[in-house]
Amino acid sequence: MRVLFIGDIVGKAGRNCLENYLPEFIKKNKIEFTVANGENAAGGAGMTHNVYIELRNMGIDVITGGNHIWDQKDVLNFIDKEPGIIRPANYPPETTPGQGSVIINPLNDGPGIAVLNLMGRVFMRNIDCPFQVADREILLLKEKTNTIIVDFHAEATSEKQALGWYLDGRVSAVLGTHSHIQTADQRILPGKTAYITDVGMVGLYNSILGVDIEGPMKRFLTQMPHKLTISEGKKVFNGVIVDINEKNGSAAAIERIYDIK
Repeated sequence: MRVLFIGDIVGKAGRNCLENYLPEFIKKNKIEFTVANGENAAGGAGMTHNVYIELRNMGIDVITGGNHIWDQKDVLNFIDKEPGIIRPANYPPETTPGQGSVIINPLNDGPGIAVLNLMGRVFMRNIDCPFQVADREILLLKEKTNTIIVDFHAEATSEKQALGWYLDGRVSAVLGTHSHIQTADQRILPGKTAYITDVGMVGLYNSILGVDIEGPMKRFLTQMPHKLTISEGKKVFNGVIVDINEKNGSAAAIERIYDIK
């Protein structure tokens, strides 16, 4: 099974990049299943139903979230209804809408592919422990499939690496998101789990984390709020391709994608 995982999609610039690039990329690379982090896909922060439908129509099977998943209130109207969007599983389950994992069968046969979304706690919100929640979720998912892809949306590289080692041999891949900066440490861990600290982003290339340079620069210089905007221009496409053995869920290879469009 060839799985494409796309880094954080940032605003309309990121969506335009995917619209022009993704269908041919999927065909050329014989991708069978596509996951993307979409927590910044609508206006640079959050997700709306229209954007969700747009991304799904591009060929994305599962859209994962993170700390910005709630920034557009429209998400509350559909996150419980649509099968292709998940939020971090370590939000309080009793009070948080949506689900933290999903199993999708892209070929309509076999056990399918599970996608689990987790969020880190270092420099992030003080939510449930991602390690303990991972133990709980994986135990349930393993009853149905051996192929489990984890999007770990976290700030600290040490926390991401720790989860990668903690889950090595139990999941197919631990793929980091959130920083919008792709790391060059992709590897197959000893237990045959694919790992990368951060997949990166899809969006404006000449930017600061996908938004126009002026706004973030003024925030740093003045320590005052300034509006963030996203214009058009050269795009960056970040992702990874993971080859997975569907019988036992082990990863055979991970390839890092960094293209300027």
